[in-house]
Amino acid sequence: MLLVRRIAPMVGALTVAALILHFAPQRFLGPPWMLVLLAALALVWVAWQPAAMVRDDLLPALAIVLASVGLAMIAHLAEAAHLPADLARRQELWILVSLVLSIGLAPAFTHFRRFAAYKYLWVVASLVLFALLLVFGEEINGARLWIRLGPIQYEPIELIKLFIVFFLAAYLAETADVIGNARMWSLRANIKYLGPLFIGWGASMAILVVQRDLGMATLLLATFATLLFVATRRFDIVFFGALLFAVGAFWAVHHYPYVQTRIAVWRNPFSDPLGAGYQSSQAYYSLAAGGLVGSGYRLGHPEFIPDVATDYVYAAIAEEFGWIGAIVLLAIFLDLVRRIFATALQQPDLYTKLLATGLGATLGFQIVIIVSGVIGLLPLTGITLPFISYGGSSLVANFLLIALVWAMSARPRRST
Repeated sequence: MLLVRRIAPMVGALTVAALILHFAPQRFLGPPWMLVLLAALALVWVAWQPAAMVRDDLLPALAIVLASVGLAMIAHLAEAAHLPADLARRQELWILVSLVLSIGLAPAFTHFRRFAAYKYLWVVASLVLFALLLVFGEEINGARLWIRLGPIQYEPIELIKLFIVFFLAAYLAETADVIGNARMWSLRANIKYLGPLFIGWGASMAILVVQRDLGMATLLLATFATLLFVATRRFDIVFFGALLFAVGAFWAVHHYPYVQTRIAVWRNPFSDPLGAGYQSSQAYYSLAAGGLVGSGYRLGHPEFIPDVATDYVYAAIAEEFGWIGAIVLLAIFLDLVRRIFATALQQPDLYTKLLATGLGATLGFQIVIIVSGVIGLLPLTGITLPFISYGGSSLVANFLLIALVWAMSARPRRST
C-alpha cells in the first residue's frame, strides 16, 4: 500500500505522457521499448526512497510531464521544420541519461547537507569548467557556450549554475548574521565577508565577457541577488551588485556585435525582417497566429522560425495550443517552482532553506528570461526552456535539480 501511494503521482504523470506522445509523429521517436524503458526508470526513481520518509512526489511527476511535452514537440518540429530526423531520439537518450543519473545519485542526494562542507570545491569546479570552455569552447552564433567531445556537445554553464548555488548557500549559511548586521558604511566588515560572495557576481561577469551570453549571466546574477537578500535582507548590497552588472552589460553592448544585434532586434525586429530580425518577427507571427485556442497540434507552421527547437519552442507551443495552452504550460512551471520554494520554507536549518531557495530561483528565473525573450519583454537569450527545449545538458541539469530538491523535501512519516 505504501509503494502504491508513492508511485501514484508518477503513474498519473506517465499516463499523461503516454497520451501526449501517442499523438506525436512516431517515425521520429525511438522504438517503443525505449519509451517503456524510460517509464520503468521513472517508476524506479520514485519507488527507491527511504521507507520512513515522505517526499513531495509531485516534483518528479511534473518533471516527467514537462519532458514528455518537450519530446512530443521536438518530434513534431523535426517533422515540420525539416530538422535532423534523429533529434527526438537524441532527446530520448538524454532523458535516459537524466533518469539514470537521478537514480544513481539518489543516495548522495539524501545526504545533501554534506555538500556544505565542500563549498570551495564547488568554486574550483566552476573555475575549471570556465577554463575548459575558454580553451576548448566552440563559438556558435557569436556566443562561446559549448564544449564538444566527439559527437557529444555539452554546455558547462548548466553545471556551473548549480555549483554556484551550492557555494552561495553554504557560505551564506555561515555568514548571514554577520553580513546582515554589518553597517553599510563599515568597509572593512563588508569587504571581509562579502569578498568571497562576489564570486557569484564575478561568475556572472565572466560569462558575459567570455561567453558573451547575456541571458545566463543575468540568470546567475538574479539567483545570486535572491540568495543574498533572503539570507541578509541587505538591499544595498543587492543594488550595488546589480549596478556593477549593469555597467558590465553596458560595456558588453558597446563592444560585442553579437550583443548589440540582440538588443537591436529586441527593440525593433521589423527594422530588418529578412536579416537579423527574421527569427523574432517570425516568432511574433506564430504567437499572433495561435490566438486563444491555437491552430492544433501538428497544424501550425513552426518551420518558419529558425532554431525553433531550442530558442523558440515556446512560440511553437503558443501557435499550436494558443494562449490557453501556453498559460497552462506556465502554470505547470509555476507549480513546480512553488513546490521548490515550499520545500525551502519547511526546512529547519538555514543552509537547506538557502539551497532550496537558490535552486528554485535558478529554475524560475530561467523560465522567466526565456519566455520573456520569446514574447518580447526582454532581449532574447540563448538559454533553454527547462525540460521543453532540445538540449541534453539543460535536460540533465534540470532533472538533477529536481532530484535534489525532491530529496530535500523528505520529512518523517507520521505514524498511524
